[in-house]
Amino acid sequence: MESFERYRPIIDDFEAFLAACERPLGNAVRVNTIKASVERTTTALEEDGVAYDQADWNPRVLRLETNSPGSTWTSFHGFTHGQEEVSAVPPVVLDPQPGDRVWDCCAAPGGKATQLAALMDDRGTVVANDSNLGRISALRFNAERLGATSLAVTNDDARNYSLQRFLFDEFDRALVDAPCSCEGTIRKNPDALDNWSPDHINSVAGIQKGILRRALQATREGGTVVYSTCTFAPEENEAVVQHALETEDCRVVDFDLGLEYAPGLAEWDGETFDSSIEQAARIYPHHNDTGGFFVAKLEVTA
Repeated sequence: MESFERYRPIIDDFEAFLAACERPLGNAVRVNTIKASVERTTTALEEDGVAYDQADWNPRVLRLETNSPGSTWTSFHGFTHGQEEVSAVPPVVLDPQPGDRVWDCCAAPGGKATQLAALMDDRGTVVANDSNLGRISALRFNAERLGATSLAVTNDDARNYSLQRFLFDEFDRALVDAPCSCEGTIRKNPDALDNWSPDHINSVAGIQKGILRRALQATREGGTVVYSTCTFAPEENEAVVQHALETEDCRVVDFDLGLEYAPGLAEWDGETFDSSIEQAARIYPHHNDTGGFFVAKLEVTA
């Protein structure tokens, strides 16, 4: 946890933050409304003897009192999908509509991509891309298991992504759930910090900037791009959004979220960020007893 000391000045109740990071994370699932309603799913869980709590901020997110959420009847039949609670936030912020063309730039293993399809009532197109060929099979498996027929799977580097393969030349919305240093997953992955270093953070930040820029370029004017990571590092969060503001035609916009969170930072380590970035959300583990996440919503302006 020593690497987290750098965040002491920016996190409220830092001791509570550290204590939360040391507690194991509970199990959560997302109701897959492509196959079943929330009511049908909760009834099935009750009949299966699986206790649950419904998240206040999202009725489709359930906290299960079981150590094997993937072994339940509802999971076997595709009614539920194991997904960390805070991981369900970015697709909700993106708010895709039926008929939209949506690009999930870094989609494997498919939790958020299939959530996007469900939010669209499986109508429209969700292009689920990932650069890691080894993870594509998991992406395809989850799309099939959950019945997401609106998904198109591609395997490319999102930084140089071409739309020539499609009959359209721009997306309505894009999700950049970027590869990151994964500090916010410490509760479920105790070894998340084993390879932590400033050099790694700076290296992955360069990749993140390239992906976010391409997502903005590929999205129509007036369209929405959501940028998210599961890390606390400002170099990977606010600094990446700042780079996008400086290099692409876009602006940060506000959004409503029924979870407790801290605003985006105004400055870090001598670097000042655009004041609009304070509309982003920093979700810390001690806020809602979840993992950690950063989410920013951008609108393409030209």
